[in-house]
Amino acid sequence: MEIHGSRNPHLFADLTSVYNARMSAAYPLFVKRDLDGFFGLFIDNLVQLLLIVALCSALCGMNGPDSRFLYEHILPGAAVSLLLGNLFYAWQARRLARREGRNDVTALPYGINTPSLLVFVFFVMAPVYRQTHSAETAWKMGLLACFGSGLIELGGLLVAERIRRHTPRAALLSTLAGIAIGFISMTFVLQIFQNPLIAMVPLGVILITYFSRTQFPLGLPGGLVALVSGTLLAWLLPADWTGHGMSGDAVAVAWESRGWHLPQWAGGALADVFDLPAETWVGYLSVILPMGLFNVLGSLQNIESAEAGGDRFDTRSSLAVNGLGTIVAALFGSCLPTPRSTSAIRAGRGWGPGPAIAR
Repeated sequence: MEIHGSRNPHLFADLTSVYNARMSAAYPLFVKRDLDGFFGLFIDNLVQLLLIVALCSALCGMNGPDSRFLYEHILPGAAVSLLLGNLFYAWQARRLARREGRNDVTALPYGINTPSLLVFVFFVMAPVYRQTHSAETAWKMGLLACFGSGLIELGGLLVAERIRRHTPRAALLSTLAGIAIGFISMTFVLQIFQNPLIAMVPLGVILITYFSRTQFPLGLPGGLVALVSGTLLAWLLPADWTGHGMSGDAVAVAWESRGWHLPQWAGGALADVFDLPAETWVGYLSVILPMGLFNVLGSLQNIESAEAGGDRFDTRSSLAVNGLGTIVAALFGSCLPTPRSTSAIRAGRGWGPGPAIAR
């Protein structure tokens, strides 16, 4: 809103305040496109959680009785971090909308970082388990890796804005795209062509959602349609056709193992790591330090991608929440850092070319 020729600065300020207040009131808590954003981020984080369970069970000895480290510590700890981080970014987006008088601000998504997940499991936790044959020791070393990564992210806020200001946007966003293709999407793309009877229909739904101007009946979100269609195909088509037999018995067994596990304080377990001989954990700093720096740069890339889409968020507060969220995750038992999702591409209250929590 612009007022030309006004000689009364107080009048201008009052009118601007009224305008911004009206625009803020027009920024609803929920719109239909938010469903697409929800399913995008939900599926993204669900895949990460399933990957955590599979890798830690197979490589870190967290199966049988030792599966308690997964279900009583790692997953609840990750849930605490995800909840706090996404609440902050929703508030941050609403604050930006109020300040700029807009109703299309999209919050930065917050979730488990795929490259960090893989590196910490394969190069920290799994080697420790092979050396000690102790799932508990592997878990504690994962806590150290997560906590150290959070400290580095928190410290990065001191220099991050200066780095972002002096780095060309093309340099930041091209590496972000490379990470998204190389670490996140490529394996799944290959799996689509390995399982075409199941995966081609959801792929078509996603392409329609991204690139066409049509809507699904009843305004259903593309993410929901893709999820439901793939699930139905997997269950209805014969296993001889798909190569993936769906078992109701397996679902029943999994359902029997369900439980409600509240987060538990793990600060004591983290402190126990420093009681171990120094040679047990010091060598892994060569993995923790570069991954912490990697997460700082990844956060800068996502902030830059948001600004390229029209949403300018404060760098320092965003990095502070990333670091604090990862530290909180470690203190409540999670081994996995939770910086901003590397798929944060702006879509404007909806699901664009990459999961984005709708705001």
